[in-house]
Amino acid sequence: MGSPTMSISPRKLRSDLYSYTYQEDSSMPLVISVLASLIERSMARNERIARSSKWASLSKEARARVFDGLEAPDMTIQSFLERIFRYTRAGPSVYVIAYVYIDRLCQNHSGFRISPCNVHRLLITTIMVASKYVEDMNYRNSYFARVGGLTTKELNKLEVDFLFMMGFKLHVNVSVFESYCCHLEREVSIGGGYQIEKTLRCAEEIKLRQCVHGRYDQIARITL
Repeated sequence: MGSPTMSISPRKLRSDLYSYTYQEDSSMPLVISVLASLIERSMARNERIARSSKWASLSKEARARVFDGLEAPDMTIQSFLERIFRYTRAGPSVYVIAYVYIDRLCQNHSGFRISPCNVHRLLITTIMVASKYVEDMNYRNSYFARVGGLTTKELNKLEVDFLFMMGFKLHVNVSVFESYCCHLEREVSIGGGYQIEKTLRCAEEIKLRQCVHGRYDQIARITL
């Protein structure tokens, strides 16, 4: 339950991005919550566009649907990113690079929109690819697949599709990385703090409800 009490400030974000070291008792890096907040707002904007524009026809483009699942997973973006961080220990800079990739993907493919049906697959794929780009040592695709709730075959295919959609242009130079870091800092400083706190509270409330429901189910099974 420690997430809602974390320090939410541009200084904390920059400290995480440039000097974070993982330890067993480390707090969740702030970039996780900032990215979750940005993605959630992007999805909300896309849903509004879908209701009031011709996006439905654009989204029929095959490439725009490669990340679509049969249904939206029952997990918030915040919780999903926390899960990825907890099990892969990918450093905060990996999430910035993943954000760069997602932004490039959306710019290069106008028919692609982040939605509840594709966001989890998109995140696990971009974070895995970003981790390979940034980190010296990485887990196998099969491990990332288990973390993301996919089969190895599914994630391998998503990785290949993603690389072709990106034209294999994965390099992120220092100036681009810094510009995205500054963008994330502005997100925290210019009214974004409230949105991030809201994202954290929602994730914690959902976790609590799931925990309570799990206990009730356990009690019901015992009484039966």
